[in-house]
Amino acid sequence: MRHEPVIRLIEVSKSFGAGERAQRVLDGVNLDIVEGTTTVIAGASGQGKSVTLKLILGLLAPDRGNIEVSGREVGRMGAGELREMRTEFGVLFQGSALFDSLTVFENIALPLKERARLKAGEIRERVMRTLEQLDMAGHEDKYPAQLSGGMKKRVGLARALQMQPRIMLFDEPTTGLDPARSMEIYQLFYRTQKEFGYTSIIVSHDIPRIFDLADRVAILHDGKMWTFDSPEAILLSGEPLIQDFVTLTMGEVYRSGQVETL
Repeated sequence: MRHEPVIRLIEVSKSFGAGERAQRVLDGVNLDIVEGTTTVIAGASGQGKSVTLKLILGLLAPDRGNIEVSGREVGRMGAGELREMRTEFGVLFQGSALFDSLTVFENIALPLKERARLKAGEIRERVMRTLEQLDMAGHEDKYPAQLSGGMKKRVGLARALQMQPRIMLFDEPTTGLDPARSMEIYQLFYRTQKEFGYTSIIVSHDIPRIFDLADRVAILHDGKMWTFDSPEAILLSGEPLIQDFVTLTMGEVYRSGQVETL
């Protein structure tokens, strides 16, 4: 693993609206995403977590500051360069974004048919191999309506992996799942990240369980970002706002149990 940033946010600010009603979502945010690691971006709703992903992909432009992907400044890229840059990414959307009229196989094969120069047999081989890796073999002819919530997430992940992305973005990936299904998905994320070696960025409000996946945690609140190298480091922060965050989202029981082990 190379310990260097593949993504950098440098003094990034982003607001929506104008004048007195303008809402500043990000205010001078800095973040380095190290290649081959998993970074979790946490925070309450409306704090700019999903906005951060859109900025990284170049779907939104920052008001100030720079965003770099693989050493290239996203804001200076033309349309063709942006399309090329986005091929490095796989994205798992909050609702999996499957096409109801397509089978599991057809959903997963879609990016290969649209963007890869592969023969039908090669596409089938790659899709079936991914289904096997994600424990979905035998479900390729089903439609999304026939799948459970957890199975839909697996299909969405399988589709996102088809172009062999260098970076995976997960936007609230366990929304709508019960705790048991959520843990299954987290275990799947951990296993596939180790197997495929991609850099992972996970936006989630599912705290503290999501922290088990993290090599690094970034917490967003009121436009500011705090970064930590472990969940334990969050507990030891002297910042009052972070301590309030710990009590509210992780709980006194989690805090006392973890501190005893430090």
